Amino acid sequence: MCGIAGIIHRNGAGDIGTEMTAMLQSLKHRGPDSTGFAVYGSAGSNEYVMRFMVAEQEDLTKGYEIHDEVKRRRAEVDKRLTGLGVNITEKVDATEYAFRYRFTFDGDMRKMADFVEDVEGTEILSLGSALELIKDLGDATTVADQYKLQGFKGTHAIGHTRMATESDVDIRSAHPYWAYPYNDISVVHNGQLTNYWIMRREMERKNFRFQSSCDSELIAVYLADKLESGVDLETAMHQSIDELDGVFTYLVATNDSLGMAKDVMAAKPMVLYESDDLVAMASEEVAIRQVLPQEIDTVDPYDREVRVWRN
Repeated sequence: MCGIAGIIHRNGAGDIGTEMTAMLQSLKHRGPDSTGFAVYGSAGSNEYVMRFMVAEQEDLTKGYEIHDEVKRRRAEVDKRLTGLGVNITEKVDATEYAFRYRFTFDGDMRKMADFVEDVEGTEILSLGSALELIKDLGDATTVADQYKLQGFKGTHAIGHTRMATESDVDIRSAHPYWAYPYNDISVVHNGQLTNYWIMRREMERKNFRFQSSCDSELIAVYLADKLESGVDLETAMHQSIDELDGVFTYLVATNDSLGMAKDVMAAKPMVLYESDDLVAMASEEVAIRQVLPQEIDTVDPYDREVRVWRN
């Protein structure tokens, strides 16, 4: 059992960091092991934002030399970025092992990403013009405080609280997932895909890379492949209901859109509120009540239902 949530402001930006933290904290009982946020801020002109880590949180408990090793890995990342001609305009140390860089670059983005991830222990969590993906161990408040997400201004966000069932409790296995190297797409998912390996091999033959063995990542890659081939997001999501087997409800976000889809059995919960200004959805209504405490009407989407909103 996991919890998922999404929110989109339809007429400008809002405090999506604080809002998503409150929503996910109320879903802690559905997944206390880790929490992840995909937040969409203002895209800078010709600028990219990269979130990456050079070690897992638990690695820092394994001996004294790891702290020097973390510094060495980060220095090697900086050296490689400089060598490729990346113009770094801002560096933020989110934690000892996770960082946020803003930069300009007109070279081969995929080559740059591969070169960075070639550094031992290094993984790019997100890379895009608007998307910032933050995930770590602990509940929503713990992660939000650690990464200073309270007060983050943006147009939309999705998030996930995870109860580990089939993979380790680590950052790599936490949601959301993005679809390297396709910028600005992220997915959170509640359920299980039964044709995961068949679909994954198909995507790998198309040169997509997977960071984990989590079936949720497949949805992000699947949708990225559709978008890259010219299919619009809503059509791709309708196609996913027929082509992905299993029981699922998922949320997907791009640089300007937020969508939800339910499979044919609709066994995984989703509650939805929609107004002219705001759309909020979550596995349980209690999460929506954290940002809309007044009297509101909510609905439960039907089986095979797909919805997409744009800001």
